Amino acid sequence: MKILVGIKRVVDYNVRVRVLPDGSGVDTDGVKMSVNPFDEIALEEALRIKEAGNAEEVVVVSAGGDECQQQLRTGLAMGADRAIQIRTDGPIQPLAAARALLKIVEREEPGLVILGKQAIDDDNNQTGQMLAALWDRPQATFASKVVLDGDKATVTREVDAGLETIEVDLPAVITTDLRLNEPRFVKLPDIMKAKRKPLDTVEFGELGVETGPDLQIGSHSPPPQRQKGIMVDSAEALVKELKNRGLL
Repeated sequence: MKILVGIKRVVDYNVRVRVLPDGSGVDTDGVKMSVNPFDEIALEEALRIKEAGNAEEVVVVSAGGDECQQQLRTGLAMGADRAIQIRTDGPIQPLAAARALLKIVEREEPGLVILGKQAIDDDNNQTGQMLAALWDRPQATFASKVVLDGDKATVTREVDAGLETIEVDLPAVITTDLRLNEPRFVKLPDIMKAKRKPLDTVEFGELGVETGPDLQIGSHSPPPQRQKGIMVDSAEALVKELKNRGLL
């Protein structure tokens, strides 16, 4: 079985995001970029499935400019066998990303597609669900445990009420939650080996998919500064202050 894993280049989660002075976007000049953390978890799970003997190949795919090759090489260093870059310089929204991934899925014919449940830059949490609908295959989102058994997968999902366990037929789309696993540390020898692994490039226009955007972002703004707190002497004073501020 072949597993396809989607990864996205995002601002590293340790970096404090800054909005450009004109509000046109986020300042990425000189900012550390990394693989989306949820996508790292997705790749780690794919690699564990392969190491358990339930898959023969893991392919990572990302859409973006040539700068995203850095994240694809990171995926190869973690242990992926091949990488595919969908080259585009424009912004890609979830539906366009799902349509582009569908074209790659049709070419590669994987038995399983694993994605992070969301990207930490826009937090849309849409691409996996859209891909499953377009592909007309089952989906299991927010996975905290995945067990493969032949042509079926048993997935434990994190839902509002607790945990839900479902069984889906393969091929399927799975999106990963934080508690599924802990991604491995990439060692220097693995980084060197990754440079020799194949990285194929496909132009977005060759896929016959419209990039959009379907949504226009007017402006960006930082969150308002947090007001300084006050000290109160008793619970009664706390309740009174909360009522004065319209919070109770």
